[in-house]
Amino acid sequence: MRAPTLAALTAAGLLGLGGLSACSSDDEGAADDAPSAQEVLAEAKTTLDETSGVQVSLVTEDLPEGVEGLLSAEGVGTPSPAAFDGVITVRFAGFEPEVPVVAVDDVVYAQVPLTTGWSQIDPAEYGAPDPSGLLGPEGGFSSLLTSTDDLEVGEQVRGGTDNRDVLTTYTGTISQEVAATIIPSAEGDFDASYAVTDEGELRSMELTGAFYGDGESMTYTIDFDDYGSSPEITAPE
Repeated sequence: MRAPTLAALTAAGLLGLGGLSACSSDDEGAADDAPSAQEVLAEAKTTLDETSGVQVSLVTEDLPEGVEGLLSAEGVGTPSPAAFDGVITVRFAGFEPEVPVVAVDDVVYAQVPLTTGWSQIDPAEYGAPDPSGLLGPEGGFSSLLTSTDDLEVGEQVRGGTDNRDVLTTYTGTISQEVAATIIPSAEGDFDASYAVTDEGELRSMELTGAFYGDGESMTYTIDFDDYGSSPEITAPE
């Protein structure tokens, strides 16, 4: 039996043993009413899909040596319509350039190194996904939340600005098919973890597995902040 709290002990002293029993019964009922991990992540998906805008950052510290792919991305995005404005860093042809990118209306524009102005690009040629697609309600980050198997509830942690938010962690696995919506060359199953606020906001996710088909495991960490912002993202002129 769980040790009684100070409040419970006080109540027992004032109301007698019967009052303490009633309090315990209420606690058990509240626990039974708690949402499941699946329900929490489904709510987090809806919250992300319906926000007007969000700040996103993605990073890895362990892209395998010699592999060309996405190292980081940071910017603002909107789920509907799916759009992104920020900077991505890729490893390509021995270089790791930081590239300003705007993705809108299913077109990705970039300021390609050693060129002037904006150019339309195919991000797959650089081992990177369309960043706007990652924020869309279908096949983006939010879709992972409702496609995770073997979900378990983890610990509560502090996060956000000045660690003011209480986040609950959830862990599970995602299939190769699901992971490939993020990085098309993904192979095998992936470990996934999520941190969600009490208000149903996904604040971070970690995905670990062989993203680039070479059998070497690596981790992408994706953070989400500033829900409800209103960025104006348009195609560059």
